[in-house]
Amino acid sequence: MAKGKTTVYFCQNCGYESGKWMGQCPGCREWNTMVEETVSTASSKVSGGKTQQRTQRIAPSVLSEIELKEEDRLLTHINELDRVLGGGIVQGSLTLVGGDPGIGKSTLLLQVCRQLSEQGNKVLYISGEESLVQIKMRADRIGSFGSNMLLLCETNLDTIAEVIRQEQPKAVVIDSIQTMFNENVSAAPGSVSQVRESTGILLQLAKGLGVSVFIVGHVTKEGTVAGPRVLEHMVDTVLYFEGDRHASYRILRGVKNRFGSTNEIGVFEMREEGLVEVANPSEYMLEGRPENASGSVVACSMEGTRPILIEIQALVCQSNFGIPRRQTTGTDFNRVNLLMAVLEKRLGAQMSGCDAYVNITGGMKIMEPAIDLGIALAILSSFRNRPLSPKLIAFGEIGLSGEVRSVSMPAQRVAEAEKLGFDTCILPASCAATLKYSGTMRIIGVKSLQDVVNALFR
Repeated sequence: MAKGKTTVYFCQNCGYESGKWMGQCPGCREWNTMVEETVSTASSKVSGGKTQQRTQRIAPSVLSEIELKEEDRLLTHINELDRVLGGGIVQGSLTLVGGDPGIGKSTLLLQVCRQLSEQGNKVLYISGEESLVQIKMRADRIGSFGSNMLLLCETNLDTIAEVIRQEQPKAVVIDSIQTMFNENVSAAPGSVSQVRESTGILLQLAKGLGVSVFIVGHVTKEGTVAGPRVLEHMVDTVLYFEGDRHASYRILRGVKNRFGSTNEIGVFEMREEGLVEVANPSEYMLEGRPENASGSVVACSMEGTRPILIEIQALVCQSNFGIPRRQTTGTDFNRVNLLMAVLEKRLGAQMSGCDAYVNITGGMKIMEPAIDLGIALAILSSFRNRPLSPKLIAFGEIGLSGEVRSVSMPAQRVAEAEKLGFDTCILPASCAATLKYSGTMRIIGVKSLQDVVNALFR
């Protein structure tokens, strides 16, 4: 074996590898993201200088002969987390948890460790950022821990792997992956090479020993996990913590899950004793709604199989500048501009000289087209200074010609609205025609924005 070292350049954004430095990464097209790192190389030769041929024949499997079996899942008894994971923790899985600093990643995983240890499972919490005393102080706020909860402060992957093989825990938490290092890689901890190699070692431990591994990942200013993009491809599940760190709510969203759906979310409230599940997010999001205020409308969005009612607020006023200002929070800026153009063209609402501000209350980020009708109603209500009924809910997608298009799962949306006391629902006419509803709520099916105006503003 001939060993040596060579210098390569990695993109900090996507992990693209190059033999020379470049100002722009060819992979992700970002500028000034290439960093220099020294890596070890190894080459092998066989006698005669010929490549050794594979002698064992590998036969592919027949798809119809493969037997399916249920994954062995471990329940955390944190219902919001179990829902996002697809029904619990799969044994031997590797899960990446990302989020802004202070959002509650370590707190949530410490609560998971407490729940698992109380069930008699041995859990190992490995921290490369905090001392044992700091972890103990946070653990005391959460509750009492038994003897099955083990702590280790270490950053060397060789030592960590040896401890995992000795203790044979059911679950392992790595906090965080950016602090771990492999002695065989000469790059600094947190670099592209170290993060990739460290994750590879943890992946081998998880699959080989059947240990469920959770790794905490730092995020960049754009909100993505720091390090190479290949990190998200290597793990089985990617969870993101969303929300304002200064607010009390937290939203756990699964953006990748090999063992379940990626549409589910979990809602938590940050308290002194840790993260508490929010059983009814709709009621929580609608707390403190203003009364008889224009520009406030409730819409319904589907997050996986869960309907969530959200309040959409809009403020439209005359602009004092030559170019009107438009600002959105919690939804797509370009989508709001498009809806305002449709309102101006199809309904004659002259808003080209008006400032417009649209806000999704509660800190939710909703990109579903079903909230188009709610956004349009909020803008019209503020523009005409006409408050709408606080018991009104609307959902539907709006096309460029002003038509209101159907959305998925209208029955679940209507049932959630009725449960929270709403008495009027505006929805696409195509959804109303197929809706089997026998309750007391007034159902108004609309085909276009003109039908909405005739029903509410005349």
